[in-house]
Amino acid sequence: MRATDAVGEYGERLAVRHLESLGYRVLHRRWRCARGEIDIVAVDGRCLVVCEVKTRRSLGTGGPAEAVTAAKLARLRRLAALWLDQQEASWPDVRVDVVGVVLPPSGRARVEHLRGVG
Repeated sequence: MRATDAVGEYGERLAVRHLESLGYRVLHRRWRCARGEIDIVAVDGRCLVVCEVKTRRSLGTGGPAEAVTAAKLARLRRLAALWLDQQEASWPDVRVDVVGVVLPPSGRARVEHLRGVG
């Protein structure tokens, strides 16, 4: 496993732990189809949440959430529609969240959760 993959995997585990601490129910991690991947699919109350996770070791290139562009959000919305098409259940609301994780050289990781970004 490449170092960047390991960092991303660790960030996703922290993101799942964070979401579950807020009462979210995680349905899928790394859901994939031919058109892309959703990092986390979760349920927050009656709302389906498609969550993008960005993990960084430093802020040298900006915060993790800054890496989620308008094009990435549009792709996540398309992927959410594909995921929903495969489900029997339905949700009255669907939103896109971003969880940014910063892993400093020492100390605790910082988790930033942005709700309803797209």
